[in-house]
Amino acid sequence: MPLILSGNVASATASTGYTVDNSCRFNDDDDARISLTLGTATNIDIWTMSCWVKRCTLGANSSIFTCYGNASAQKGTIRFDSTDKISAYLLYDGGWKSFTTNEVFRDVSAWYHIVVAVDTTQAVATNRMKVYINGTQITSFATYNAMDQSADTWFNAAVEHQIGSLIDETEDGDMYLSEFVFIDGTQYAASDFGEFDSNTPTVFKPIDVSGLTFGDNGAYLSFSDSADLGADSSGNSNDFTATNLAATDQATDTPTNNFATLNILDGTQGNSTFSEGNCKIAFSSGDYMWARSTTGMSSGKWYAEFKNVTSQEHSYVAICVDGADDTSTYIGGGGGAAAGVNDEFEWGYKTSSGGVWNDASEASYGDTYTDGDIISVALDLDNNKLYFAKNGTWQDSGDPTSGATGTGAVSITAPASTSTGFYFFAVVDGTSASAGGFEANFGGCPAFTVSSGNADADGYGNFEYAVPSGYYALCTKNLAEYG
Repeated sequence: MPLILSGNVASATASTGYTVDNSCRFNDDDDARISLTLGTATNIDIWTMSCWVKRCTLGANSSIFTCYGNASAQKGTIRFDSTDKISAYLLYDGGWKSFTTNEVFRDVSAWYHIVVAVDTTQAVATNRMKVYINGTQITSFATYNAMDQSADTWFNAAVEHQIGSLIDETEDGDMYLSEFVFIDGTQYAASDFGEFDSNTPTVFKPIDVSGLTFGDNGAYLSFSDSADLGADSSGNSNDFTATNLAATDQATDTPTNNFATLNILDGTQGNSTFSEGNCKIAFSSGDYMWARSTTGMSSGKWYAEFKNVTSQEHSYVAICVDGADDTSTYIGGGGGAAAGVNDEFEWGYKTSSGGVWNDASEASYGDTYTDGDIISVALDLDNNKLYFAKNGTWQDSGDPTSGATGTGAVSITAPASTSTGFYFFAVVDGTSASAGGFEANFGGCPAFTVSSGNADADGYGNFEYAVPSGYYALCTKNLAEYG
């Protein structure tokens, strides 16, 4: 099945074509949701929902769009289920009708496009509820119960509709959501919301939806106003009400510019807790633990920030090459290739000593750091140099713009000479006795409050400190140009 690009595939989101500027970050721990009770029902037989979703949590029911009856009982839901399939349950006078996909959707680095399009007046039963994922209509399901002809649904009725949660505050969505569209009275196809990229024909990407016929109850949530994340851009003024969402939940991580986050599927994380759109990790106590970025880098110059939330003696901000490390040692702590780890290609800046660890050896480097300190990382893969800053001051009098000279730099192995050919940003809890934590900022939606606001030279990212000249936020548009 075609996917919106993820990982290091970047060609389809170069700075051409239609651009989506914003998404909204929903944190399940916050019970974040956006809701609206629709006006007089106009057509409860025909409607379409379209949205782009980037997942953050797997293995749990995660609501995208729901509706309720007068008694606040669930009457319909579209969601990811606990097996990571996409499913829908629609109640009407004849009972429940539903579908569940065969495919599972577990890529937390990817944007998925989902369309559920209903027209119960259709003569062919399977045309009454159509499902499209990433531009392709799904025709084979794990379960599919067709709607009866001309059956009335509760979606588009004069009842509460909610994005991101069930009304009993369960099955909360944990996700980034972008370009949410609800259509009253028309059964649209995926091609009305997106197109396949001409250069990468397996990649589905957004198109401008502002010219669609939304109908009286239709709405288009572009999330362009951080002060009013439920604002309707369709022209209908069907504004939703945002609950437990803040201006900081507006993101620039979108299906046309996909930013890195921390990867919940990678590393040795135990029962660690991810939150804030997978840009915050609270490590669990136990074995040595770490998490790396969803996106790797093989060339170019890259910048990210990490706030030390809960400091431990052996906490690190680091780079590494893969997720093959074990739970008996920390990044750079030794073991080597013979032990199945790649410590020779790992460098970590340590909280308690200020040193840099690599391959079981610590070199004196900079200041110690603790709770609340922000560590900037500048990774120069054109010259194979690495720099760390504490609260805006580059350590060891480093100058990330010094190129091959590498003033104050940590020299690293060229990516092509490593075991994988890529480096990843990482955070590490290098002790088995207690638990640390970090908040990451790759630029798309910072986990911590940014007071100053700095972008890279192309205008991407939102950082606390100035991005060094020639360095860029880790997103697909920058990868397409510089990576």
